[in-house]
Amino acid sequence: MARYPLNLPVVLKQEAEQLAADQGVSLNQFILWAVSEKVGSLRQQLDDPAFPQVTYRRGASGMPVAVVRGTGLRVEAVAIAVEQWGLSPAEAAAEYGLAEAQIADALAFSRAHRAEIEASMAVETSLEATMVRAAHVAA
Repeated sequence: MARYPLNLPVVLKQEAEQLAADQGVSLNQFILWAVSEKVGSLRQQLDDPAFPQVTYRRGASGMPVAVVRGTGLRVEAVAIAVEQWGLSPAEAAAEYGLAEAQIADALAFSRAHRAEIEASMAVETSLEATMVRAAHVAA
């Protein structure tokens, strides 16, 4: 990872620190997410303007992943919480420390981009199965 000195106006730094604290991450992680979102947006232009609370960020695999804007929370996780675990949107908002509008937008995005979300879920399920098999073999 490369280092880069950054000078921020005091008010902007304070606001960023507060938003980072609200998300439960360090200021460095928050800035990394913000830069990642912006670079991804400019390079990919994948964002769907119909869903302003959702953006794409490159995941560990390097592939773009839909996340709730300003967080690291994957849209897929919101969909699973509501659709599979049975949480209401209000409960999901409380669980993840988000506004209900963010959850609603993520769920609407999930419905509109169903094939993408299901493909992402399938990859996650496959990775989990591989890890479980590897753990059993190692044991």
